[in-house]
Amino acid sequence: MTVTSVHDPSHREALWELEDAFERGDLVSAFGRCTVTYEGRAASDLGAGDRLLVLKPDGAALVHTDEGRQPVNWQPPGSQHRAAVREGRLRVVSTRDNPDETLTVRFSDVHQLSAMAVTGGRDLELHGSEEDLRTRILERPDLVEPGFEPRETERSSSAGPMDVFGVDDEGTPVVVELKRRRVGPDAVGQLARYVRALGEELGVDGGSDSGDPPAVRGILVAPSVTDRAAERLADRGFDHVALDPTPTE
Repeated sequence: MTVTSVHDPSHREALWELEDAFERGDLVSAFGRCTVTYEGRAASDLGAGDRLLVLKPDGAALVHTDEGRQPVNWQPPGSQHRAAVREGRLRVVSTRDNPDETLTVRFSDVHQLSAMAVTGGRDLELHGSEEDLRTRILERPDLVEPGFEPRETERSSSAGPMDVFGVDDEGTPVVVELKRRRVGPDAVGQLARYVRALGEELGVDGGSDSGDPPAVRGILVAPSVTDRAAERLADRGFDHVALDPTPTE
């Protein structure tokens, strides 16, 4: 893979590198101090700050800050990239026509610019999905707990489809929520909504605040949970089963 990387380029040098990269169809990353303006279905302005701009050969443009995994500004694939130097400063513009949208990044300083040809194909083979986790449980219900009997998958409810519905060895209805990776309290809230919905459907109490055995149980199946999630599980009387989507060797 051919990689071009320039540290602290002048604005004119950065422009030359960008123009060459656009012509080759490279993926470009540029880091520096910049402002960002968006005009289209709405309008937004992002003041000066150090940010990462990623320009993909399919037309996608992404502006990242130091927080979160989502870009703060972006343009979808199919957009057109162009660059220029105006008043001695690099300006990168990404536009598309339908709808009419323009993303403009104006750099006051360019700290680093890289261009590279990205290959390897676009076919993504997923491993360890929630479907794998469901299959494991349906083939071996005892992984949830001894005596657990799955009755239905994707059972509909007022809160949405439940991953697995079943009963325990005493005949108590059980809602099983599946997650393929470590989860936080949001997953507990989701499970609680399913338990409540099933309790309402069956005409029984879906909670466990009274201290009596719950009329509907909730079990969260995930490789691990955060401390806060564990606290919420305990508060609601739910259980956690630590299980990976695929067996480990």
